[in-house]
Amino acid sequence: MFKTTVKDLLETALVERSDLFLIDFSIQGDNQIKVVIDGDNGVLVEDCMFISRAIEHNLDREEQDFSLEVMSCGATEPLVNKRQYKKNVSRLLDVKTTSEHIEGTLTEATEDYIKLEWKVREPKPVGKGKVTVKKQANIAYENIVEAKVMIKF
Repeated sequence: MFKTTVKDLLETALVERSDLFLIDFSIQGDNQIKVVIDGDNGVLVEDCMFISRAIEHNLDREEQDFSLEVMSCGATEPLVNKRQYKKNVSRLLDVKTTSEHIEGTLTEATEDYIKLEWKVREPKPVGKGKVTVKKQANIAYENIVEAKVMIKF
């Protein structure tokens, strides 16, 4: 019952703030609540505070003891939600699929697939040397094993 109550409070808060979405939610045996969120425009500390207050202020500590942790997903965490792909269009991704490993720029994220573009050096068709060739691939979400945003400095 406690988990259902917390999940309902969380869903209500996320409906109120439609720019935020849930990445992970768990409650450990000793009522340790852990919520990981992301947002279409990133996540600020104020966003975590909003979700935390929406849950904590509606639970009675006299009735149920708990700890609550609300955080944004880390910059190095894999993408798990289609909305995360949409917010990262034009960024460099490292994508592992069921058959290959591609590093490329995310140029499109639809409901069914993502489109990556990258450049490779290939031998010239005639003569010596290499030429730079622009490649692209449409990758269905179900074929993605893991995708991470590559952070460049």
